[in-house]
Amino acid sequence: MSTNVIVHKLGLHIGARIDGVRLDGNLDPLVVADINKALLEHKVIFFRDQHHLDDEQQYAFGELLGTPFAHHAQRDGDRITPIDSGTARATSWHSDMTFMLSFPKASILRAVTLPTYGGTTLWASTAAAYTSLPRPLKQLAESLRAVHGNRVGFVQQAGSPELVDKAKAASFAAAFTEPDIRTEHPVVRVHPETGERVLLLGRFADRLVGFDTRESQVLIQLLQDHITVPEHSIRWNWNYGDVAIWDNRATQHRAVSDYGDQRRLLHRVTLVGDVPVDIHDQPSTSLSGAETYPTAGQEDPIPRRKITKDQATQNV
Repeated sequence: MSTNVIVHKLGLHIGARIDGVRLDGNLDPLVVADINKALLEHKVIFFRDQHHLDDEQQYAFGELLGTPFAHHAQRDGDRITPIDSGTARATSWHSDMTFMLSFPKASILRAVTLPTYGGTTLWASTAAAYTSLPRPLKQLAESLRAVHGNRVGFVQQAGSPELVDKAKAASFAAAFTEPDIRTEHPVVRVHPETGERVLLLGRFADRLVGFDTRESQVLIQLLQDHITVPEHSIRWNWNYGDVAIWDNRATQHRAVSDYGDQRRLLHRVTLVGDVPVDIHDQPSTSLSGAETYPTAGQEDPIPRRKITKDQATQNV
């Protein structure tokens, strides 16, 4: 049976605009299936003219694609994560929350307040990046594991001159970095739905296992620069009514801070992910910090499974 979902491809490796859909929590399952199919194929998808959406409807739509959870830094378990330029600006390439063992599978972002100029967002396909690596680099990357942490590459943002509310920024930074969460992930993971091999790095990647600091920095930068070349990337210019959904397992993204002290506010719904596995079916391992997925509306977070190094020797 056909649906009204119209997919306009925006780039060879990443990006598509979806027309013919009014997002809400009551979409036909066939439409939801088409949206998910487009997401898996194009990595990030965009919807225009969704002016009817509010927080409740955005969350309800998110429930059709997966299980929403609150950001680990939101102690109140709020169902919506505000991406507020006054308190933090994610201006370095990353996949969301890779310091967690089972980091998010996808996010749904809606424009709420936009600057009069600038404020675009970039996404890059980590699947295309892996595919285009020379074979020797593929083989090297497949053998690597990296330690990711929530204290890597974040704290210094609290002192950024563009941040308007310094006290709130410092409070958010403190919440973001406590407790100290560290996880060891494969640098090449197998996507659980598509079977694609993707590169898993980004700003939370601190070091490579078995390498010294300098070697880690050189190898991580080499692979990271390859991920974010223009051919693997797409830029989105936000308008009111826009919604973006990205596969966090197969992309990295970053915001562009080119709008001064103007306000930029977007609301995000984030969906629960799974534990990555490498090409040999070996899982990521938790190194420190109690991983939790706070559930919206609950004060106490729900504990998630931790996989120790001993358990990592077994296939799961």
